[in-house]
Amino acid sequence: MPVTLSIQNVPDAVVDRLRARAERHHRSLRGELIAIIEAAVQDEPATSPAAILGEVRRVGLSTPSEAASIVRANRDDR
Repeated sequence: MPVTLSIQNVPDAVVDRLRARAERHHRSLRGELIAIIEAAVQDEPATSPAAILGEVRRVGLSTPSEAASIVRANRDDR
């Protein structure tokens, strides 16, 4: 059963951009908002082991200790 959602106090500039986007996509404002929400909640495809290995190679990790030092550096930057 459909549910009604309500968003209050949306800034005028945001509404203007949403209306312009809806017009570009030949949709109503309501239709555009539903499309945006549907896209936001789509299941992300599972990452394959090959994709993970490709990312590891892209970053240039070669040893577990090297990976640990990168994680520590990222953590310390926060």
